[in-house]
Amino acid sequence: MATGIDLSAQVAIVTGGTRGLGRDVAAALARAGCRVTVCGRNRPDSLPAGVEFVAADVRNADQAKALVDGVVAAHSRIDIIVNNAGGSPATDAAAASPRFVDAILKLNLVAPLYMAQAAFPHMQAAGGGSIVNIASVSGIRPSPGTAIYGAAKAGLLNLTQSLAAEWGLYGVRVNAIIAGLMATENAEATYGDEAAQARVGASMPLGRMGSGNDLAGAVLWLCSPLASWVSGARINVDGGGERPYFLDLIKGAGA
Repeated sequence: MATGIDLSAQVAIVTGGTRGLGRDVAAALARAGCRVTVCGRNRPDSLPAGVEFVAADVRNADQAKALVDGVVAAHSRIDIIVNNAGGSPATDAAAASPRFVDAILKLNLVAPLYMAQAAFPHMQAAGGGSIVNIASVSGIRPSPGTAIYGAAKAGLLNLTQSLAAEWGLYGVRVNAIIAGLMATENAEATYGDEAAQARVGASMPLGRMGSGNDLAGAVLWLCSPLASWVSGARINVDGGGERPYFLDLIKGAGA
């Protein structure tokens, strides 16, 4: 994906960047000139060109800090944090165990806070930086079957705006991307087989589900000088949104 955005000499960390959408974001940042580090609990079999791996569980505050401090020690700076790690299996809210609730909240809300806290002193000293939180449409509408995840993403959106307000004085920009329905390697678990995914895509205003490149393009823009006065924003990357269900009910009732 050619972008025309040059982020040469900048240093970035992408959490959850070893696979799926995060891997696509990491690869795009590397192509734009960034020195990129991704993290996860296990080293992947391969990585995009120009991307390094550090083992870390960012749900742990000490490991998040060690990750950021290690990257700064290696590269003398940190310019970009992309809090991409997240997700949740489907679970009925009434049956969600305390352990499950804690794990989902830590991954989708607490871990981004830990990463932002770890990066802030370095960005403050440097006079600025960009933090991009990958949120979800589940955080702005009901999320039946993944209620804890939706609540965490809603909290992440509020956290984004609060940090932007607190840290803007230091040149640290904090923004969120509200990702819509995305086609990933695990899409079948969420949206069904290829035929079902095609139907979902066709129902959307732009006629398809999103891709890693769609998400990466928004991340690149938010991290570039083109967005130098953008902070506390919620950018919808959702293909125009989801078709309101009541419209199909109305059509069916009138048939």
